[in-house]
Amino acid sequence: MYAGKLIFAQAMDHLPLHTLRRCIRRYGGDRHVKRFSCQDQYRCMAFAQLTYRESLRDIESCLRAQDRKLYHMGLRAQVARSTLAEANEKRDWRMYADFAQSLIQIARRLYAGDDFGVDLANTVYALDSTTVDLCLSVFPWAHFRRTKSAVKLHTLLDLRGNIPTFIHVSPGKLSDVNVLDILLPEAGAFYIMDRGYVDYERLHRFTSAAAFFVVRAKSNLKFRRQYSRPVDKAAGLRCDQTGVLAGPRSSRRYPDKLRRIKFHDANTGQTLVFLTNQFTLPALTIAELYKCRWQVELFFKWIKQHLRIKSFFGTSENAVKTQVWIAVSVYVLVAIIKKRLNCQASLYTILQILSLTLFEKTPLNQLLTECETKMDTTASPKQLNLFEKYSGH
Repeated sequence: MYAGKLIFAQAMDHLPLHTLRRCIRRYGGDRHVKRFSCQDQYRCMAFAQLTYRESLRDIESCLRAQDRKLYHMGLRAQVARSTLAEANEKRDWRMYADFAQSLIQIARRLYAGDDFGVDLANTVYALDSTTVDLCLSVFPWAHFRRTKSAVKLHTLLDLRGNIPTFIHVSPGKLSDVNVLDILLPEAGAFYIMDRGYVDYERLHRFTSAAAFFVVRAKSNLKFRRQYSRPVDKAAGLRCDQTGVLAGPRSSRRYPDKLRRIKFHDANTGQTLVFLTNQFTLPALTIAELYKCRWQVELFFKWIKQHLRIKSFFGTSENAVKTQVWIAVSVYVLVAIIKKRLNCQASLYTILQILSLTLFEKTPLNQLLTECETKMDTTASPKQLNLFEKYSGH
């Protein structure tokens, strides 16, 4: 019988805890703290994400039910919801944001060689945001509309591994395009964006930084064609043009040449127009790159369904950002475990396995391997079909 670490402790072993301690010291997180340390806070919140706890009371009840195992989970203090609530309220969220960024760097190195569907050596990012609706009376700092509050998660997703490399948590009223002021373009990288990010002055910064963008054009685009390239209409392409912006304001804000590509999607019946500052790739590759932007939508759907990110344990801005960044770090942790253990199961499957086995002492790699084996085993031919009509008397 294996008498080693709990599954939860084995998962935490994949974290660079020395980096977490450094982040905590950077912001004085444990200053004047006697019992419930920032590491205890992080482990409790990570436990809540891995097991999809509903509230602080829920976290407290579950951990106290396993009181004898808390030490083996790495918790050095008794868990009380009031203590956890106060920690989320007052301890600087930036230490968990910095820690999540260090995990992101680890994950990006692990997934650097992965394929994302387009044969391209450059780094490709998808930029988008998602809105989490809140109650105005409970979250007055997150003003969105006259009668409601919301927070926005502005996310830059590395399509190799679907790793979020940049996340900005803001009140819902912040326009998507304003995030381009915070973003630092990476030379040689591609940024895939929807038409909500069309601002020619801001887009010109990508060109100045030697970065590439692919953005869907707005319907009121004024474009003066200078010359055209031949296109394969059977592949859905309608035109591939080089030219300049024709509007008086837009031409001042983006004085350089742009490439305009029109593509008809036979599956949806839509005709899409893209603008890019990349002139050497085939037009169909540009269209395929934009299609990959859908991965960021799937990422938002995944974290909303499988992590505690739609409802919050605290109401202050600090508590919300603490929960969001710890949720992001847990997502990246699961991605790291998947890669390090060479597990073929999906992130969803790994998360579900962890949620049910955190207090067991099975070796983690053995647990995930056995799960893969069971999933690959075909059903017995004698197994009854649940939806098959019974024909007996």
